[in-house]
Amino acid sequence: MIEVEVKAKINDFDEMEEKILGIGAVKTKVEFQEDLYFNSPIVDFAKTDEALRIRTTRKEDVENIFITYKGPKINKEAKTRKEVEMAIENAEMGNDILESIGFRQVRAVRKNRKYFEYENFEISLDDVEGLDPYMEIEISLPDGTDYTEAQKSIFDLYEKLGVVDGFETTSYLELLENKK
Repeated sequence: MIEVEVKAKINDFDEMEEKILGIGAVKTKVEFQEDLYFNSPIVDFAKTDEALRIRTTRKEDVENIFITYKGPKINKEAKTRKEVEMAIENAEMGNDILESIGFRQVRAVRKNRKYFEYENFEISLDDVEGLDPYMEIEISLPDGTDYTEAQKSIFDLYEKLGVVDGFETTSYLELLENKK
């Protein structure tokens, strides 16, 4: 799967949620996410622009856990990259397996996230611990699909929502690391 994602810094969650709902989007869920990021014993993911994480999501009393690999970004305008994800049963055991074979946990990223659906877009408002407010708009495509039109449609949607600057192609992990 190819993930085409563009994130932008925003000023106010409530104002943006009103705009999102105003264009006909539907709020689908609200959840807490904790992402544990790992580095490889073979290559430095910060240098290869890859990511490996264990994500735990909590929505009310339901917890879901996934291990995700994200390949290097394909272009510079958006975070377009290969993504492979699978469910696991236990974050601690996943962490233990990865550390036992040489991977090293580098940072936890925690956020409260509101999701919205609009046409073929997934929109999220992200309250990330340690960062200003952000919004992400994403489209998922099958491997090998030309992502150019999807990327353009994301920027068009941002413009429709009144966001014309503040775009960020780095991950929340990188943004937090750069604040050190």
